[in-house]
Amino acid sequence: MIHAVLFDFSGTLFHFEPDVDGQPFNRARLIDTLTSPTTPTRFLTGELLEAWERRDLDVDVHRTVYLAALHAAHPGVPDDAIEAVYRLVASPESWQPYPDTIPALRTLRELGIPVAVVSNIPWHTRGVFERVGAAGLVDEYVHSFEEGVMKPDPKIFLAACQRIGVAPEDTLMVGDNEEADGGATAVGCRFVTVARVPPSDRPNALLGALAAHGLRLTGHKQ
Repeated sequence: MIHAVLFDFSGTLFHFEPDVDGQPFNRARLIDTLTSPTTPTRFLTGELLEAWERRDLDVDVHRTVYLAALHAAHPGVPDDAIEAVYRLVASPESWQPYPDTIPALRTLRELGIPVAVVSNIPWHTRGVFERVGAAGLVDEYVHSFEEGVMKPDPKIFLAACQRIGVAPEDTLMVGDNEEADGGATAVGCRFVTVARVPPSDRPNALLGALAAHGLRLTGHKQ
């Protein structure tokens, strides 16, 4: 029986949808560069590649490696445009919830099942949830930059379980990255993956994943 749920943030509950209309960017390449767990490494070498491994522990390191990746992915784009689009990453307005994000969180709250967001990220995500009226549906926000460790390190999953007061073996982790989010299995959590695709292409994956683990949630069609 599942008694708690941990959710990844980017690509799981929310999708990065920056407003770059009229700017000199390939939108699909931009989103992939800023959200893929591997794409930026194609553009990084030496010290920058080493820094990549700790990008979500320090905001300055994050900025350095992503600006370098953005410049390489969009040659010829002016520095000020690169800087401006990078700043959108931490803007709550740039993140759109998946169609079933709020229904899933709301029903978990109604069922009395605690929820934690576990994210590799160098800034706090609460503002994103506040923008869509869902901050009160999350019990704990567990971020790598605050914990000093990144997924798949077991410590971050243990910290999340401890804060919501549920044993790992009674907890489900939902994420889009089998390596990072799947690290929850090392501490005994169950794990289910969802696809990191635009919201229009994934209307009910969260509800389906929860239902598959015994949580029959409002709005999910079998």
